Amino acid sequence: MAVKLRLRRMGAKKRPFYRIVAADSRSPRDGRFIEEIGYYNPIETPAVVKIDEEKALAWLSEGAIPTDTVRNLLSREGIMKKFHEAKMTKKEEK
Repeated sequence: MAVKLRLRRMGAKKRPFYRIVAADSRSPRDGRFIEEIGYYNPIETPAVVKIDEEKALAWLSEGAIPTDTVRNLLSREGIMKKFHEAKMTKKEEK
């Protein structure tokens, strides 16, 4: 099962609100998901991003692949940097 970290669209017509979820890559965009790890609201100025860092790092370490947009959001929050640093320290220990 290939797990992806991706956006799930919520909100009304022309008022998007996204939840960041871990989902099976075969399930539909707004369909079944495994776990919610945060949200993204592009309507507010500035855009609001709230991500549970522990859950995101846990999914990334288990091999979940973020979509391009989610990768950008994670990078902006500094989570991708922490993930890469943790990965490099594991390599150095071996």
